[in-house]
Formats: sequence, C-alpha cells, structure tokens
Amino acid sequence: QVQLVESGGGLVQAGGSLRLSCAASGSASGSIFSILFMGWYRQAPGTQRELVAGIRSGGSTNNATSMKGRFTISMDNAKNTVYLQMNSLKPEDTAVYYCTAVARHVDVQQYWGQGTQVTVSS
Repeated sequence: QVQLVESGGGLVQAGGSLRLSCAASGSASGSIFSILFMGWYRQAPGTQRELVAGIRSGGSTNNATSMKGRFTISMDNAKNTVYLQMNSLKPEDTAVYYCTAVARHVDVQQYWGQGTQVTVSS
C-alpha cells in the first residue's frame, strides 16, 4: 500500500495564494514502490470531482484549462512529493483538494489522499 499525506490547505482571500503538498510513502517500513503519476483533483459541494493538474514521473504535466496560468504543479521525485502552487485564487476555487498517485508496488494501482479543504473568501 502507498499512503498519501496532504498539507497546505486553508482559508485565503480572493487573489491570494496557497501551496499544497502531498507526500507518498509506503505503508510498511521499507516497502518499495515507484511513482508513475501524481496529481490533484478537487470537489466542491454538489459537483463531481475534477482534475486540477497532473504530472508524470518524467516531468510532463497537464492542467485543467480553467486553471492554466494560475495553478502550477511540480514534483520532487527524490521525496515522492507533489506540490500545487495556486495563485490568484477565486471563490470558485473553493473545494476539497485530493491528491492522487498511480504507483507500482506489487502491481500498478491508483491511490488517494484524504483531501484538504481550500476556502477562498470574496
């Protein structure tokens, strides 16, 4: 199993910035896994979960169109950690942000974090 621990959510005023982090680790000490993909999704109340941004282990990224130019995803491969820098935040960015990873442990699986709340006040 691979565990994802998110941090960095909170309350911010419109126009402000937040940086989310998500660290992947093996649930058992010494477990070996390789990250193929990490990304962020978000879900606002009453809506479906949507992709915010993703990054492959080779470095290629993809961003949701509505967030291009405001959100930047990056990954520290050595730390198995993905970051989401969010600038020029808008009230409509308010949601629970979920980290996800596709990793090869015993086999290839997708894993999810518990989510971190981002609230943007107007």
